Amino acid sequence: MTRTARKRLALALGIATLVTAGATTAAARPAETSPAKRLRQDVEAIHALGISGVQARAVAPDGRQTVATSGTADLKTGRPVRSDGYFRMASTAKTLVATVALQLETEGVLSLDDTVEHWLPGMVRGKGNDGRRITVRQLLQHTSGIHDDLPGYTTPKEYYEQRDDVHRPEELVRRAMRHAPDFRPGKGWAYSNTGYVLLQMIIQKATGNPAHEEIQNRVLRPLGLTHTRWTGLSPTLPKPHAKAYEFFGPGSRVDVTRQIPMDQEILSWATTTQDENDFFRALLGGRLLPPRQLAKMKQTVPVNKEFQEAWPGGRYGLGLAERPLSCGGTYWSHEGGDGGYVTLNGVTEDGGRSAVVSMSEARGDTMEHRLEQESTASALIDRALCAGGPGAR
Repeated sequence: MTRTARKRLALALGIATLVTAGATTAAARPAETSPAKRLRQDVEAIHALGISGVQARAVAPDGRQTVATSGTADLKTGRPVRSDGYFRMASTAKTLVATVALQLETEGVLSLDDTVEHWLPGMVRGKGNDGRRITVRQLLQHTSGIHDDLPGYTTPKEYYEQRDDVHRPEELVRRAMRHAPDFRPGKGWAYSNTGYVLLQMIIQKATGNPAHEEIQNRVLRPLGLTHTRWTGLSPTLPKPHAKAYEFFGPGSRVDVTRQIPMDQEILSWATTTQDENDFFRALLGGRLLPPRQLAKMKQTVPVNKEFQEAWPGGRYGLGLAERPLSCGGTYWSHEGGDGGYVTLNGVTEDGGRSAVVSMSEARGDTMEHRLEQESTASALIDRALCAGGPGAR
């Protein structure tokens, strides 16, 4: 969850729609409509917070899909939210980066115990930072201690000043090196976008290709995820997409759709609820990593106090978060938020049941609003994954 992802917003009117895919004679099987009704209710609950547009998609173990939308994709025209609309993938792409890193470990190209210094000599130095003591594993798990100091906006003025800025990876790392580490490597947990900037640089050094090309060739193309696209320096997204809004406080809602992501390799991805579901189902279903590497990805540590507020009982593996289910057990996810788009997702242990909800407005004016948006969206994911009853898989 990025810093900008934790800035949410609110206020709008709209309509809700519901589609159940793969169902036949739904009226003849009323019991099967309850998950669909629940998804619609949960989407409407998110919209009722004041969020302009919401789309959600849940997939059952048999492949049946339920889709619900609410609100509007454009506050000026009132056009409805589409269930196939693109949104910024944002930090969910960290799971793509982690998957590629673990594939490279499988092939012996790199080791999780390699140091940052081994791959990027002299890059992590100064103010007590030492790349000789930080490993690839610690970057993946946010246990490196590297302090985050990435650009971001907290006011409309800052948004308009920064939206067309281009930042290179080396610049973003240098910003972090101006600060002392948050803790010694391996002795704490703190979310570090900078750590993943370093990971994409390591992937490029190890393979000779930019991280986005490795993601495309190793993950997206084999899975046929044609609606997940690297947008590079483009300030907008493929069509169709809902406009993205940021709520900075009463009377201050801004269309923030146009902006160049602060990190082009990791944050410059657009996707859909269909593709995001398919990716997580494939990952947890064992289609992208051998059992040994997938097990490593799922070795977790507790998240810090700040993230416990948003993820009660949450833990973090290697580019993958683990959260408890109300019906028993846990689920796996990696939410993302950037430039007004906030997306939560989840998949059961075996990859059989999954859900994604994407919101095109971020309520970022108060901590109360941020947590309210987070918890309401988390409830949708929980209920969708528990649709099969206690211990649902």
